[in-house]
Amino acid sequence: MPDPTRKSTPPNKSGKAVKAPAASRETKLARLGLRTDMDLVLHLPMRYEDETEVVPIHQGNMMGTTVAQVEGIVTSCDIQYRPRRQLVVTLADDSGQLMMRFLNFYGSQTKQLAVGTRVRARGEIRHGFFGAEVVHPTYKIVLEGAPLPKALTPVYPSGEGLSQIFLRKSIVDAMQKIEWRDTLSPAQLQTYQLTTFEAAVRLLHNPPPEIDEGALEDRSHPAWVRMKFDELLAQQLSLKRAQFERRAQNARALPLVGKLSKAFLKTLPFKLTGAQERVMAEIRADIKESFPMQRLLQGDVGSGKTVVAALAAAQAIDSGFQAVLMAPTEILADQHFRKIAAWMAPLGISVAWLTGSLKKKEKQASLERIASGQAQLVIGTHALIQETVQFAKLGLVIVDEQHRFGVGQRLTLRQKSATESNGESERHGVASDIVPHQLMMSATPIPRTLAMTYYADLEISVIDELPPGRTPIVTRSVDQNRRDEVIERVHAAAQEGRQVYWVCPLIEESEALQLQTATETYAMLVEALPDLQVGLVHGRLKPLEKQAVMEAFIAGQIHVLVATTVIEVGVDVPNASLMVIEHAERFGLSQLHQLRGRVGRGTAASVCLLLYQSPLGLIAKQRLMTMRETTDGFEIARRDLEIRGPGEFLGARQSGQAMLRFADLSTDQWIVDQASALAEQLLHHPTPENVTTVECHLTRWLNGREDFLKV
Repeated sequence: MPDPTRKSTPPNKSGKAVKAPAASRETKLARLGLRTDMDLVLHLPMRYEDETEVVPIHQGNMMGTTVAQVEGIVTSCDIQYRPRRQLVVTLADDSGQLMMRFLNFYGSQTKQLAVGTRVRARGEIRHGFFGAEVVHPTYKIVLEGAPLPKALTPVYPSGEGLSQIFLRKSIVDAMQKIEWRDTLSPAQLQTYQLTTFEAAVRLLHNPPPEIDEGALEDRSHPAWVRMKFDELLAQQLSLKRAQFERRAQNARALPLVGKLSKAFLKTLPFKLTGAQERVMAEIRADIKESFPMQRLLQGDVGSGKTVVAALAAAQAIDSGFQAVLMAPTEILADQHFRKIAAWMAPLGISVAWLTGSLKKKEKQASLERIASGQAQLVIGTHALIQETVQFAKLGLVIVDEQHRFGVGQRLTLRQKSATESNGESERHGVASDIVPHQLMMSATPIPRTLAMTYYADLEISVIDELPPGRTPIVTRSVDQNRRDEVIERVHAAAQEGRQVYWVCPLIEESEALQLQTATETYAMLVEALPDLQVGLVHGRLKPLEKQAVMEAFIAGQIHVLVATTVIEVGVDVPNASLMVIEHAERFGLSQLHQLRGRVGRGTAASVCLLLYQSPLGLIAKQRLMTMRETTDGFEIARRDLEIRGPGEFLGARQSGQAMLRFADLSTDQWIVDQASALAEQLLHHPTPENVTTVECHLTRWLNGREDFLKV
């Protein structure tokens, strides 16, 4: 926003123009996302300071460690060196004196706070060795009798080089320019018991001193409720509108549940669970449509998502089209290939494999099979999104562990369907701009609050039932001082014919984090267990080396596999029944749960030992306690959201998304429900009035930035 106080750029003594500060400020405002007047108006305070009252210094001294504002005359200003260089200023009024201590200061402050200067200072007054003092107070130079503010002073989120004074002035200027018209009608305000937009914003920027500060602080005040409602409504409108618009796109209908699908089901050595049958019916109904499915399939570790994905692929192939499955790691992609190819190959289905580690000749052969349509199902890694990859007739895209891929990567894969020639399009009776159906899978369960907000543009299927015969995993936390006991337990398990994972967080030694590393642990276990075969796998191994180690472990030739988190997802070795996680306090809940899911996949009783280093911090204690108390992925996800908040919980998946600034999903579910209901109403009944409401609201809150929608 242009600074109305900016003057023309004056020349310096050399005749060259001096860069004006206003342009720099505009750049710094833009870094905070503040490009328009409305952006500034919606840049709400993160907290408030009460500068409406000045107390005598003596009274402030008697208040204990409480924030107070005092005013007095500087009686001394010295740079002292005990124990470090600091600026110490004594402030006095008729009732007493107070020391202001600055541990970091500019040389100019000694002149600014010269003896005889009247200063108004605010901070937490404490009783130090030399009497009452305040460290790094906020202060201003004032004249005697200078008026006090009549409202609480807002403190805004800021950036380098942007003072609170400048932000406050910019916001006041912006509030004089914007259009205050409410995007919601009086009837809607009454239905949801909301205050008007203008009243809410003005109060939050300029709250009166008699306001309930607690309600401001915890954001339960009606003004904050209106801001949260508007923010959530914008998010719901944008995501739900994307869902509506997707239905206007063209996709190839995949209606045929034919010979392949039926034969596939018959050859499976197990019966689908009720949950698998339910979500399969949901997916089959979606991909029969001529608009693209965009469905998220979530289920706990071991719930059987892979077979559901394979059945969806079978329906695409039955209908005459190709399917592709992309996984984030080569180990996971290899597991999918082994399992699905073993199901499909006996039925005559051609399955292609494409990863970055393939030799040039093998890669070219796979590319030709994919482009010709000979490869009916393609499984691979990020290599699938390279420019050289083109499909003949791509009908279904499956993305496993979708949160590990960026928005651009998922979009690129969706666009891999080769554009048909106009003649062929006419013969098939479809348009050339065809979007494949998309099935995304995640073994990280998503709490309802997140599903309703960040996934509002998706249909969601949940496999909430584990296959029969799975034994519960017993989880124990063990101090690393008992490592010898753990090694004995590992040896005993191997002697009984069981296999063991030993997971480490780092590959090689780090000075910053003195953690037990995979290479060190491997050497230690080789020495401690000379009669056992110990293997090592980590992300820096060459793909063929990694594959050889994993094949030996799957074949039972390796008793103990020392690994980094490359085995977090997809590895399925039913004979592995013991897992040791080194430095478990360093892992997040979701990762611990995923790792633990590598055991308990057979019929043997399984155990997960969480080795930790004392002392544990509060969050680490909460995580380990959660792992001991439950194996339910949805409960773990709920607690994880409480501990980390949505930003960290979403992780890489938030790439391309606008995170919520004001709403708190742990306390504001009721507002999410109301905003979702109004969004549905506005979009399902596109009257001229409702269309105007939607456009005005999205313009105000997203300002055309709807490109954050995920794919």
